[in-house]
Amino acid sequence: MEQAERLELAKLVEVDRVIHEPARATIMAVLYGVQSADFNFLLETTRLTRGNLSVHTRKLQGADYLEIDKSFRNNYPYTEYRLTKKGRAAFRAYVNKLKLLSKALKD
Repeated sequence: MEQAERLELAKLVEVDRVIHEPARATIMAVLYGVQSADFNFLLETTRLTRGNLSVHTRKLQGADYLEIDKSFRNNYPYTEYRLTKKGRAAFRAYVNKLKLLSKALKD
């Protein structure tokens, strides 16, 4: 394999490691389809534990892919999540990369 082919292959399989973890990819996919979601909706939809959901959403927030708004509603904690513009673009690029990789494997 020539150097140029190796570089092209390396670029093809390079994915966003923040998103690529299955729990975070699931969170991103759910949030990509909605404007925002609260903690309970994400908990039910992703089927993650409370602790795992919290850890992974903080990781996405740290990458500036996710905004987390915490407040109180009727004296109960309320947490709402939404993708940032950067997060939406990153997820779209991630999905497109997987599509390219899938297409390359079919050929």
